Amino acid sequence: MLDDNTIYTVSRLNNEVRLILEGSFDMVFVEGEISNFAAPHSGHWYFSLKDASAQVRCAMFRGNQKQLGFLPKDGMHVLLKARVSLYENRGEFQLIAEDMEERGEGKLRRAFELLKKKLEAAGLFDQAHKKPLPDFPKQIGVITSATGAAIKDILTVLQRRFPCVPVIIYPTLVQGDAAAAQIVSAIQTANRRDECDVLILARGGGSLEDLWSFNEESVAQAIYQSKLPIISGVGHEVDFTIADFVADKRAPTPSVAAEMATPDKGDWLKRLAHYQQQFTRRVQQRLLSLQQHFGFMQKQLLQQHPKRRLLEKRQYLENCELTLVQLQNQLIHQWQIKINEVSTHLYRVSPTQSITAKQHQLHLAQQQLQHQISIKLSTQKTQLANAAATLDAISPLATLKRGYTIAETKAGQIIKKASQVTVGDEIHLRFAIDSIKCIVAGS
Repeated sequence: MLDDNTIYTVSRLNNEVRLILEGSFDMVFVEGEISNFAAPHSGHWYFSLKDASAQVRCAMFRGNQKQLGFLPKDGMHVLLKARVSLYENRGEFQLIAEDMEERGEGKLRRAFELLKKKLEAAGLFDQAHKKPLPDFPKQIGVITSATGAAIKDILTVLQRRFPCVPVIIYPTLVQGDAAAAQIVSAIQTANRRDECDVLILARGGGSLEDLWSFNEESVAQAIYQSKLPIISGVGHEVDFTIADFVADKRAPTPSVAAEMATPDKGDWLKRLAHYQQQFTRRVQQRLLSLQQHFGFMQKQLLQQHPKRRLLEKRQYLENCELTLVQLQNQLIHQWQIKINEVSTHLYRVSPTQSITAKQHQLHLAQQQLQHQISIKLSTQKTQLANAAATLDAISPLATLKRGYTIAETKAGQIIKKASQVTVGDEIHLRFAIDSIKCIVAGS
């Protein structure tokens, strides 16, 4: 017969199994996905942790939740630090979680948001720090994997859009633990060399974990401190990294980043053709304007030419002369009319007899005057002849003609005695016809 001690009640069995489980396992770490998460009013959490082929019931009591920085939810991938136990009332195997940590993309997403808020508060995303891209880069730097698809896409776009620009590749890892340090080193090297006008930081698409090196704070700081403008072209259009927010420009793909870094050759050729047409049209308009202005200046010059001015003055003078002659003739005509009027009036009032008598008296007076004048002239002539004879008799010229001379000093003073001159003085001797200069030699 069975002893009562060998027969287990359900409670006893579950209790002993629980003790065996808790005594056989130390603290375990179990990784899996949360499902059937429940948070009743008691404040405890109940959920299942599963992987691809199994699941286990889990509980986390309220006292252990305070240290967590997140709220678990279905689908979240976590790592549990738990004790192995058994829920005796139901006989269910379970884990009693004491700590929980996000794993996989959920953890990375949370770290991403925290770093984003930190850097945004520090001002690394401010538009005031964004540097403009050059319109015509002289050289473009590309920081990416030398063997990835991104560099091929970038080079293809650059060759199509602006083939004349040189490209320098700074090869780096773009995934893995060492990638962030290499990206920082490449950015610093490009700035130190200062051989490019713009940098493209790029890689192809991938999961958040694959792109994580572009979410590192060291990479963000290197981009922020870069003196060269940086275009971030990481992943696909739906992918966002911290590098996208810090960079001066964010491109949805590496190909678009290459388009942002370069002008479109076709667009610029069209624009240059348009500018050429505008330039040609403006030059032609300017030439036409200058020709018109030149023609106007020629007309002005002709109008201001001295010959034209002389002709105008000559014409004006001729008009004045004609006007003067007309006025003169008009005045003469007027005076002639007045003279005729006065003559007619005088003729009417003229005392003919009186005038005739006066004319006779005037004729007689004229004859007497002429006679008196003849007598007076004869008398004056006689007196003049006598005076001339007397003057000739006493004239020095007459004396000179008889062989005498007149001595004069250089100043023109007549020398009457020898004391007026000294030896060496210049004197003049005047003869009847001419004169000579002499020097006094002695007395």
